[in-house]
Amino acid sequence: MTSQKVHAPTMLQITDLTFNAWGRKFLVDASVSLPPGAKVGLVGRNGIGKSTLFKLILGELNANGDEISLPKTARIGSVDQEHPATPVSVIDTILEADVERHTLLGRLETAEPEEMGEIWSRLIEIDADAAPARAAEILVGLGFDQENQARPMSEFSGGWRMRVALAAALFAEPDMLLLDEPTNYLDLEGALWLEARLKKYPHTALIISHDREMLNEVCTHILHLANHTLTLYTGNYDAFEKARAEKARLQLSAKAKQDAERAHLQAFVDRFKAKASKAAQAQSRMKRLEKMQPVATTIEERVAPFTLPSPPRPLAPPLIRLERANVGYETGKPILRNLNLRMDLDDRIGLLGVNGAGKSTFAKMIAGALNVSEGELHRDKKMKVGWFHQHQIEAMDPTDTPLEIIRRAMPDAPESARRSKLAQFGLGYEKQETTVDSLSGGERARLLLNMVAMDAPHVLILDEPTNHLDIDSRRALLDALNDYTGAVILITHDRSLMEMVADRLWLAADGTVKPFDGDMDDYAKFVLDRAKQAIAKPSQIKKEEAAAAPVQNNKGKKNDKKSGPSPSTLRHAVKKAEETMTRLTAEIARIDDDMATASVSNPKALEGLTRARAKTEADLAAAEAAWVAAEEALAEVA
Repeated sequence: MTSQKVHAPTMLQITDLTFNAWGRKFLVDASVSLPPGAKVGLVGRNGIGKSTLFKLILGELNANGDEISLPKTARIGSVDQEHPATPVSVIDTILEADVERHTLLGRLETAEPEEMGEIWSRLIEIDADAAPARAAEILVGLGFDQENQARPMSEFSGGWRMRVALAAALFAEPDMLLLDEPTNYLDLEGALWLEARLKKYPHTALIISHDREMLNEVCTHILHLANHTLTLYTGNYDAFEKARAEKARLQLSAKAKQDAERAHLQAFVDRFKAKASKAAQAQSRMKRLEKMQPVATTIEERVAPFTLPSPPRPLAPPLIRLERANVGYETGKPILRNLNLRMDLDDRIGLLGVNGAGKSTFAKMIAGALNVSEGELHRDKKMKVGWFHQHQIEAMDPTDTPLEIIRRAMPDAPESARRSKLAQFGLGYEKQETTVDSLSGGERARLLLNMVAMDAPHVLILDEPTNHLDIDSRRALLDALNDYTGAVILITHDRSLMEMVADRLWLAADGTVKPFDGDMDDYAKFVLDRAKQAIAKPSQIKKEEAAAAPVQNNKGKKNDKKSGPSPSTLRHAVKKAEETMTRLTAEIARIDDDMATASVSNPKALEGLTRARAKTEADLAAAEAAWVAAEEALAEVA
């Protein structure tokens, strides 16, 4: 009886892959096998070749042969670029991402009667009638409410169209999903939702990310690209770091033992090679020395620290005090109203809120780029502010060089001092005269982060500082921020950095900024709970509704009663929501009856009924959410 070796199922198999391009060596005899259903974080230093590996897997770059293989029927999906600005609505753009469903619905328009039954059977099999609700759920999680889902793609900026591309990839649910830094174009709220979604993703996902929290929460495996090879580790990022540290320790121990043995053998050879009686033994030991293979050790690349000099002399508290302040732009209503906040020199503020809630407006006001239109802003005249925001990277002159930039910042300094300063920033001599266009995103971010802090400001405002930084550089930034003694306002989708830096959380919502009563775990729960009900709320892109604000503690509750809706208004809202729920429930029952009849007598009419039922279900969910919100508000003021 012979036994056969049983191979574990594999989604992606890479075997002895070597790839060289553009005068660089990326991979040398790299091999790895990814199991189906795994959530794999692809990690490695910036510029090491992670995106290049994605292109090889997608077939956009060609390897030498069949080194990369996937199951023949496997569907592979990625988010390569933002969706184009078409007149098609957001929701229809997402629905079209399910190619089979879209094709089947198109065939219904011209199908012969004998084909209809087969088409409808397949539509039922793939649960096509649930697709609109599933697409809406994904879009809500990424910040699109019902109103915005109906708007054409052409009305959205590139960042929002990139979210649509991500939503389309998640909706299509390919067998293997490739995501390259998916949180870079999301706010913290979108990143928290995506993290929860990927944990439940039913197939294999390979994710390039420098977001430590996401790698810890989502990933079942870590694929490490280093030294032109691939190594797969089981577990999340913390487990990967521990495994690598243990591997490095064992390598150093083995190398120490080998070095000791080598020294012992060499000492014997040196001592006895000239003696005839010991010549044979000396020759034997020389052969052993020649056959010894050096023990490979992990070579850690040095990560340059960030230079964030602290202010030389503290200012009298508070640094900033806002009293009933409104702030906005010259035209239109204030973006933020009734700001009553105080910030001291040692404050580390994490600023939360969805995109469009006013975080950037608040940062501009603190930086002195916007004046308050009403109320009072008290600030020390000697206060210096360092302000980093991600748009600075996009606005850099591509023909500029780091040396020219530092010359303008240090006009009276000698050239040697300027070059020394750039070296402190982590830009070696060979990079100092390289054009900005040729620098990596991480190098540009590192240059600007160090530049905004060069004058030792009393306040650092950091708006998405980590978008282009790898994990080790993020840790270096964290270390620098912990050593910095000034105040910090941090806006970031990197939950790990927010947790490690911020000791107070402020939330931009409902047209104002207020302290958030809770920690990041509380905020994560609030965001996910809100995403479940957000289909009932107005646009999160245009404004945040009051219903989206989290429940605060008992402080200030008396004032909220005075300024909020009256009990009679809330009772009317409850009654109206109940009437709407009753009407929509009856409407769904009627549609179900019509669908049962149409499936026999008029199959073609079933498509319209299916869409009508999905919309009515969404309306019912919105009415239920409105009823819950009104009941809770009524309970508070009763």
